[in-house]
Parts: sequence; C-alpha cells; structure tokens
Amino acid sequence: MAGPLTLRTDAGDEELDLGDFEARITAGEVSPQSQVRFPAVTGDRFVAACELEVYQRLHKPRSAYFQRTFRLSHFPWLTSGIIMLNVAIFLLTTENGVLQLDDKVLHGAKVGPLILDLGELWRLFTANFLHHDALHIGLNMFVLFNVGYVLENTYRTLDYIWLLVFSGIATMATSLLFNDSITVGASGIVFGCMGGVVAFGLRYQKQLPALYRTLLSNAAIPIVLGLLLIGVTSQGVDNGAHFGGLLAGLATGFFLRPRLLIEARRFWWEPALRALPSFAVLTLIFFGQQLFFGQFLPRMRVERYDVHGLSIPVPSDWMAGADPMGDAWFNGLPSAGRASVVAHAIDMPDGADVHEAARRFTEERLVPRQLGDDVTSVKIEAQEPWRVGDRDGLRIRATVNEINGGLRRMQVILVPRGTMVVALVSAWPAAFPRYGQVADMIVQGLRFSEPRALRHVRAEALLFPNSPDALAPLGLALLHQGEASAATDALAAAVRGAPSVVSYRVALARALLDSGEIERGCAAAAAALTYEPDDAQALEADARCELARGRPRRALERLVQARASAPGDERLREVESKLRATLPELR
Repeated sequence: MAGPLTLRTDAGDEELDLGDFEARITAGEVSPQSQVRFPAVTGDRFVAACELEVYQRLHKPRSAYFQRTFRLSHFPWLTSGIIMLNVAIFLLTTENGVLQLDDKVLHGAKVGPLILDLGELWRLFTANFLHHDALHIGLNMFVLFNVGYVLENTYRTLDYIWLLVFSGIATMATSLLFNDSITVGASGIVFGCMGGVVAFGLRYQKQLPALYRTLLSNAAIPIVLGLLLIGVTSQGVDNGAHFGGLLAGLATGFFLRPRLLIEARRFWWEPALRALPSFAVLTLIFFGQQLFFGQFLPRMRVERYDVHGLSIPVPSDWMAGADPMGDAWFNGLPSAGRASVVAHAIDMPDGADVHEAARRFTEERLVPRQLGDDVTSVKIEAQEPWRVGDRDGLRIRATVNEINGGLRRMQVILVPRGTMVVALVSAWPAAFPRYGQVADMIVQGLRFSEPRALRHVRAEALLFPNSPDALAPLGLALLHQGEASAATDALAAAVRGAPSVVSYRVALARALLDSGEIERGCAAAAAALTYEPDDAQALEADARCELARGRPRRALERLVQARASAPGDERLREVESKLRATLPELR
C-alpha cells in the first residue's frame, strides 16, 4: 500500500507514511533539498523538502549536524591528566601502598568534625583525590577513564570540569550528612560521570547515531545499577557518597548541552561566564571559612558537669567519653585529629589556691605516664594569669611529644571555687591550630551553677528547717562552694541546735574567718576548744584564727598540738610545713 508521501533518494523513490517522514526529519535523515511528493499538499509535483511546513517545523539543523558528526574519537587528555594527578597523589601519600587512617586525616580526607568545627570545607574537594589502596584507585581510575572519555568528547571542556567539580563536592557533602566515617576516593566523581552519561543518553537518545544510541542510553543504566548494588552489598563502602555523586551527575547532565548542538561563540567573555560556577564553588570551598562563616563555627551545645555545678559549652558534634581526669568530651577522631576537653576538680580543703593547684597538676598530671603510653615528653610552655568571668585563675600551656613524632597542644585553665579548683583541660593536634580558638570559646562560655549535692542538702534543710543534722550539711556544702557568708547562717543555726557538736563549731569558725569576721570566728574556735581541748580540728581552727590576727608563731604552736592529737594526718603535716617555711628562723 502506497504511503501518503514519496521521498526520492539515490536508491529510488520510497513510499513513507507521515509518521515515518516526521521521524526521519527529527533524526536529521532528510536533507533540505530532498525531493518529496506530498499529494495532500503538492499534488503530483515533487518539491524540495524545505518548502513543506512539516519540514520547517521539525527540521533542526544543529541536531542533524549532531547526528551526522557525533563520534567518540578524541583522546581524553583532561581525564587522563586527572587520572595521573590521582596516581601521583596516591604515591606521595601512601606508605607501603596503603593510606593509613591518620594520614587520611592529615592529607585532606572528608572528616566531619574538622569540617563542622573548623570550617575546613576544602576537604569536600580534596577527599576525592585520596585513595585507600592500589585496588581502590585502580578500579576508580579504570571506570573514570571510560566514562570520562565519553563526557570529554561530548561536552565543552568547562562544562565537563563543572560536572566533575559539582559531582565531587556533592559526593562528599552527602557523605558528611549521612556518614560519620572518614571518607576518601574518587568513586563519587565516577558515579557523577556515569550519571552524566545516563542523562546525556536519555535526553539525546533520538538524535544519537545508531552506533551510540543503545550504548549510551539503555545499556548504561544497568551498568550503573549493578555498580550501586555491588556497593550496597559490600562492607566499608560509603554508599551515601555514591548516590550523592550519581544524583549530582544526573542533574548536571540534564542541563548541559553537547558541544555539537551549541551555536558558535558570539562574545569573547562567554568562556569566563561558563567557568564562573566552578570558580565560585571552589572559592567558597577553599576560602569560605576565612571570608564568610568562620566566625559562626563551631555550633556549640551546653553540657552540665552536675557533680561540681559547671556548665561547659562544647561543639555540637562532640561526644562524651571516659577520661581518668574526669568528665570528657571529644570530637570522635583518631589520634591525628583528636581534640578533647576534660573537666577535673582539685580538692583543696585549706582553701582554693590556683598556684598550688597548678604545681600539683603539673607534677601529677602533666607527665608522660599519666597522658598515655604514646607520650614521650611534656614541655610546659607558659603559666600565666587568666580571668574566667569574675574569677582570677591561671592558664598553663604545654606541648606534648608523641612516639610517632606527632605534637599535641594542651591548655589547662585553673579556676578557684570554694575549697576546690576547677581544671578545664583542652588538648588538640598541633596540625590543627584553630582548635586552640575552640578551646578559648569553651573557656569563655564556662559558667558556674549549683551542684547536685548542694541542691540535695538545701532541699533537706527546707524540709527540716530546725534540724542541726540538715543545717550543718547545708553549711558545709555552701562553704565548699566558697559561699562563706551563706554558710555562716546555716552553721550558726546548727550550733544553736546542737551546741556540743565540736565539728559544727569548727565549721562555723572556718566560715566566719573566710567571710572576714575574724573576732566572731576566733570566738567560735575558742568555744570548740572549750568542748574538746585536744580535738585536732578545733586546734587547727584556732591556728587559723591566730594567722588571721597576724600571729603565725602562735598558729604554729596550735598546729603542733593538732599534729600531736592526730599524728597520722598528712594534711596537717603539710600545713605545718608550709607555715614553718614562712618563718625564717624556723627554716
């Protein structure tokens, strides 16, 4: 049956129906000068195809040119250069063919805490150029060469670079959102390139030459799905990164146009305009922390150290951990990137003395055997006055040397509070100095609140307002927190309720002396001695009274008596030694 129109070709006249004719026009298989007879329009005459309205509507010269000339025939020099760069970086960064975990951190892997705490967004880019071992880089580079070969022949160079940049950054950004692990590798870029190939094949399927139509559309999709399935069923694979790269490549590929379908450049600045997205994103990645948002990082949350009534701000992504010194929070990284802060309380029953606390902390805590088996030496860099809120404290700065040659910085802030000194110990790798600023932010946000024990005894005192057994613990807790004036009222009430309990009178004397009421304090100490003349605590309270009156020799006599009453009390021995050291004739 004859078709509704006739197409004259070199092989003779060919009868076509209208649908086939339109398909050939769209595919670029009918030239403008081809002779066509369309009885419904031309009658029995043959006319040039370009005279027909249907041809004018469907014919796209660039598409026809694309179908005739599209070939994957040029060597992918840019892709090969990227592969050589990856191989060079692999050889420079690995040891015995394997990139160790600490080296990943130091050389630019995607490390969540370093990005979120320090603003090192550049890691979202550099992580794509690091690989774990030879198999990892070998597989990635093999696939990258094959898919990059297609894209480099298809798109303009700057468009191809944008697809690579966007896919790589989207890969690591997705990994940052959904995976806490340290991530390296170009597999996300590889999936981005495969997404670009799939998008190109689907969008231009009808315009592709028959040779490439199946290869770049229908056949590409099962390959991508197969590679995704391999990743999902394998251990240690960052599948979130793969999906992020694939989606980025698909999105970019659907918006890019092949070079053969683009009209000739009309303005000299068009390449600069096309380079702008890549330049802008890379500028944000590498300089955003310094130029834009560094002052807003890290985001902090407040942790309560309820035992001692402290509120400590720490980066929101840090986790709680165990530490011999006390409550600790750290960024979850291995040694090369580990940063931490520890809250530690130093009990000082004779009153908080930050200089004495610094001496004890330096001698007992800042020594290799206390800091870990991998520590070889500790160097104290400085000890200087430091103010925290309305309290005068000290700051100790130290450098810790480790067996592997690594250096760590330590900062110890000592803040007095009642009969204890709070030590806030921050440590971070010397390779990441900005963690020192994070440590300062933590110190600046330190706040004191009522500790759990004080809340408990205060509640008991409210329930039993006339009970010496409830009032005395409240007074002692207040005295321990440095609230001597408030402690005086509670302890005075306890003494009135139980006048024969010497320990209550001793505590009252201590509270009065600490609040500056010397005569009342001395009277309370004398009353305690009246009840128990040989009580070591009462004698010590009287010694404090003599010191407050400026009579150190009489204070020493009282301490000697106290030591005789309690010969095994090491604290009294230490107090006596310190007092003797202040008297030249007794040294």
